[in-house]
Amino acid sequence: MSKGVLAVLSVLVALAVGLWLGGHPSDLPGPVRDTFVQDDRALRAEVVDSIEDNFYKSVDESKMDDASLKGIVESLDDPYSHYLTPKETRAFNEDVSGQFEGVGMNVEQDRRGLKVLRVFEGSPAETAGIVRGDFILAVDGRSIAGVNSEIATNRIKGPAGTTVQLRVFTPGAERDRTVKVKRERIEVPVARGRMKVVNGHKIGVVELFGFSEGAHALLSREIKKLRRRGAEAIVLDLRGNGGGLLLEAVGVSSLFVEDGEIVSVRGRHRAERTHDAEGDAILPESVPVVVLVDGGSASASEIVTGALRDRGRATVVGTRTFGKGLVQEIQRLSNGGVLDLTVANYYLPDGETITTKGIKPQVRAVDDPNTKRDEALPVALATLAQKLG
Repeated sequence: MSKGVLAVLSVLVALAVGLWLGGHPSDLPGPVRDTFVQDDRALRAEVVDSIEDNFYKSVDESKMDDASLKGIVESLDDPYSHYLTPKETRAFNEDVSGQFEGVGMNVEQDRRGLKVLRVFEGSPAETAGIVRGDFILAVDGRSIAGVNSEIATNRIKGPAGTTVQLRVFTPGAERDRTVKVKRERIEVPVARGRMKVVNGHKIGVVELFGFSEGAHALLSREIKKLRRRGAEAIVLDLRGNGGGLLLEAVGVSSLFVEDGEIVSVRGRHRAERTHDAEGDAILPESVPVVVLVDGGSASASEIVTGALRDRGRATVVGTRTFGKGLVQEIQRLSNGGVLDLTVANYYLPDGETITTKGIKPQVRAVDDPNTKRDEALPVALATLAQKLG
């Protein structure tokens, strides 16, 4: 083989190896990688160094790091994907555990700040006069308009015994007001049951406040208690329930549906996965069920609502649900923070995705948050009473 041919072959081999390593920089030896692979961190370091050297006040580099990571995720323009700092992560962990230190209310994001969906009985929020339908506009003097709901609620939470100042607006009031609320250790009531009698029929009403770990077991306990007391039908009240854990949604649905599909998950980088009922149904199909929902019923609540509707197990009563049919994947980061990323869509048994449009009720019932009376529940009860004859 001539020297010329060898030279050409050497060049081609070197080119092929170079192209492969260019696409797999992690396989390069350390010194070579440092020399030949452009490190985007150099530009970041250049900006940080300039700020530290020239900015007129002292700076907190860790704060800049967090802002940089938040900015990357915010560029996705997805309201449900977030980077959470280590401090915010601790509060996030409390959300799914059913315990936290705060003022005791469920909220949803609103363009003005946070809308109050539910105030827990005996909580500091109730003592401060905050009621369902109020809007939280600012926390400790800082506006939360346009602030992500997880970040805004984390500002309200804090160590028990400390106080937080909330600017509150009540629809119909002439102006907003500022209240000082003392935080406490809050045990979130997961499920609560009570009995109603309509046209001589006993109807059990079970409120489910969230889908934290173990929620399906607590709901099961409440339903069984009502059945022992003679409940002939069940209202599952998911109003203001913003969701939680997917497996708890499957577990709750399985209390009413014995077998078959509950929900499927599909994403750009996720193979389709179907979650079926777990064979734990505690009610015979002869027991009629209504799912009562509103605009605060989201995510896991919508999975349960859609599954029971599509499987013919329940009638949906209320107003259109929130419309969050997205799967969040939690990645724990090396700094103690969390990347909460949207990775897929939920699909109901009939193939519908609930993203943006929510679930339309089969029977419309609207509750007025400005009155003490619950206008929607009587509609749900009447719907069941009619089925019982």
